[in-house]
Amino acid sequence: MMATPLFFSTFEVTRQAFHRTALTYAIVNLKPIVPGHVLVCSTRPVPRLTDLRADELGELMHTVQRVGRVVERVYKADGLTIACQDGRASGQTVPHFHIHVLPRRLQGDRFAGTRNDAVYTELEKQEGALPQDLASASHTGSRSPEPLKMDADATREPRTLEDMEQEAKRLASFFDADE
Repeated sequence: MMATPLFFSTFEVTRQAFHRTALTYAIVNLKPIVPGHVLVCSTRPVPRLTDLRADELGELMHTVQRVGRVVERVYKADGLTIACQDGRASGQTVPHFHIHVLPRRLQGDRFAGTRNDAVYTELEKQEGALPQDLASASHTGSRSPEPLKMDADATREPRTLEDMEQEAKRLASFFDADE
């Protein structure tokens, strides 16, 4: 039996999903700013945190906790940055509430040390281009695969659907082992 398609706002993201519950799902990021940067979303596409029902909010935070535990282990991180942009004024550009989960390292993380808070500037930059990047990603299936680019430089292209599906399958295998 085929799983019900998942939508991030109006964008179909089923192939990027590596974990789902009745009320939430987790997907790999189209343009991660650190290796392992993923998104946790409510299954019901609502624009704002305050639009979530109490059961959805509880499940969302439980999923953030479980997904965070897995990506922290898989990416050998020392901690996590967990962030959201709630509403246009905060930089949210896709009207579907979501939470960013980024594995972080004390050393070897491009934002480590005195640049630790620069991760938030990069999140804001990434969110601004997200609608265009998601729309173009649906047309990249014929593009030849390139090595994954994990840094947040301005020339970074969105990953192919095949690249994202491969990472989602890899993460799902670790996640299943965590169950």
